[in-house]
Amino acid sequence: MTRAKTRQISLRSLTLVTGMLAAMSLGAQAQETSIPFGTASDSAAPIQVESETLSVSQDDGAAIFQGAVLVEQDEMRLTAARVEVIYDEDQSRIERLEATGGVTLVSGEDAAEAERADYAVEDGDLVLSGNVLLVRGLSTISAERMRINVDAGTAVMEGRVRTFLTQDGN
Repeated sequence: MTRAKTRQISLRSLTLVTGMLAAMSLGAQAQETSIPFGTASDSAAPIQVESETLSVSQDDGAAIFQGAVLVEQDEMRLTAARVEVIYDEDQSRIERLEATGGVTLVSGEDAAEAERADYAVEDGDLVLSGNVLLVRGLSTISAERMRINVDAGTAVMEGRVRTFLTQDGN
């Protein structure tokens, strides 16, 4: 009689797998999964933008940054091919940022990729859309959209959520 091999699973791994499986089952039912994302950031912090070119519209004051665009705010870093900065009516505050073309968002140790990002600066709400891929340590989650609350450091994955889990040491 042969005996099956057993493997010890750490409590941390078991908790992580149980939590991810619960999130996956919720995602399968509602097509939505809520997760922590990165490090909570301050959406009121200054925004710094670097790019190859900048053009400004005299009509509405929108600024369009193109070419290896890097946007930094507090603990958050966003890169894209193009970022449009849209100001409020009196052009005194940034209302939103619209990023397109190979968008990558990094916060803390988490990173996400998408085709597009829309950031409502005052609300601290950032939406990634189009083939979203989130990398958290050794695990990945993909979805159609990812809604992030920058101030809280939380996110919701929406639309055919798929998860790949890796256990410690495997």
